Amino acid sequence: MKNDPVAAGGGRPWWLGLAILVMGAVWLNGARGIASTTNYVGVGPAAIVLVVGLVLVLLGFLLTVQALRGQWAPAEEDEEAPFSRPAFLTALAGICVPLLTIRWLGFPLSAMLAFTLVTHAFGSRRTALDLAIGAALASLSWLGFSRLGISLGPFLPLLG
Repeated sequence: MKNDPVAAGGGRPWWLGLAILVMGAVWLNGARGIASTTNYVGVGPAAIVLVVGLVLVLLGFLLTVQALRGQWAPAEEDEEAPFSRPAFLTALAGICVPLLTIRWLGFPLSAMLAFTLVTHAFGSRRTALDLAIGAALASLSWLGFSRLGISLGPFLPLLG
């Protein structure tokens, strides 16, 4: 198979599972810094970050074990796009950006940057449009959570 990483001589991609496991650990670390107050239905804002982090750690561990055992499924014949390490790392950066920047940039700007990075990982090169769509979606999300009584912090902490 032409897209099979093992057949292509690249070895088993165990590092992919390890990268997902590390990403989950970053999410879990980010969840620790979120206040555990509950305002709506008894679930605090850190709950979803904690669940995503736990699922990523579990999936990363399982993927690493599969790759090391040689149970990596070969790519399908009709699969056209080969694995792109730069695209994967760009998407990974998009996932990690909010965890690293939300305190000083705020939710809308952090989510806008994350959205733009992930769209670029999927092939978009319309940066201005991606930033505008990300800003609109993030602002609407922030407003929606605010109306529910769930604080995502100040809209733009840099402005005071």
